[in-house]
Amino acid sequence: MAEAEESDPAAAAAAGSSPRSPRQCPGSSERPLSEEEREKLRNDQVLVSDFKQQKFELEAQKNWDLFYKRNSTNFFKDRHWTTREFDELKACREFEAQKLVMLEAGCGVGNCIFPLLEEDLNIFIYACDFSPRAVEFVKQNPLYCPERCQAFQCDLTKDDLRATVPEASLDVATLIFVLSAIHPDKMQQALENIYKVLKPGGIVLFRDYGLYDHAMLRFKSGSKLGENFYVRQDGTRSFFFSKEYLASLFHQGGFQTLVNEYVLRETVNKKEGLCVPRVFLQSKFCKCE
Repeated sequence: MAEAEESDPAAAAAAGSSPRSPRQCPGSSERPLSEEEREKLRNDQVLVSDFKQQKFELEAQKNWDLFYKRNSTNFFKDRHWTTREFDELKACREFEAQKLVMLEAGCGVGNCIFPLLEEDLNIFIYACDFSPRAVEFVKQNPLYCPERCQAFQCDLTKDDLRATVPEASLDVATLIFVLSAIHPDKMQQALENIYKVLKPGGIVLFRDYGLYDHAMLRFKSGSKLGENFYVRQDGTRSFFFSKEYLASLFHQGGFQTLVNEYVLRETVNKKEGLCVPRVFLQSKFCKCE
């Protein structure tokens, strides 16, 4: 279910998916809006009907399964930036030879786990996804090795992770472009589920869509499900986080904030001369000892 930042289904088409990484910068403040953008958000107040919203919720798994049926393993880029930007994947070891045990919640087709397995020979990864089709793609990957990785289907909002992952056993869990796809009313259950399988002192590494990201402003009228929550044409949904909202979610789940900041960057479509502002939230939370 996870999404890569340069490959948002709505924004990629506009931006040409060509990132200009030197313009990336972390910050504590949300992206300033133009008056035109503010007007667009003010005018977009009509919500999708309750009937349709319930339908999107009931068909959430089917819609992600169809997404992976259409796109196979070709849509998202492998995330080789993970170890570069989340140094805890290496730094959280007490000693160099320590075996790291982690969970990738919402693993998609493995764009994060397989680069990690290649880069770090002393790691074991539990990998789960809402979509059974995505999990099958992971298991069919030539790099999949049951001695180093266990992939399984899971709805984080209702399936107990402890059925597969031993309680309080993980050093690290990642939530990378995953929580945004879950209904806001159920995000707390997902975090509490992850909390149970983390060791005391364990870390959650988070990256997802930030408030006023270009993808949020591209949604047309009739796509709004709630505050900062939208549905795409294929029925998959996306939430856009403020720092305050995210911190509150994690604090209610028993976590402590280590880092919580916006990452602002620009994606350029050279052919059309477009410069697209992207906003992500990159954060680190700790399970209290």
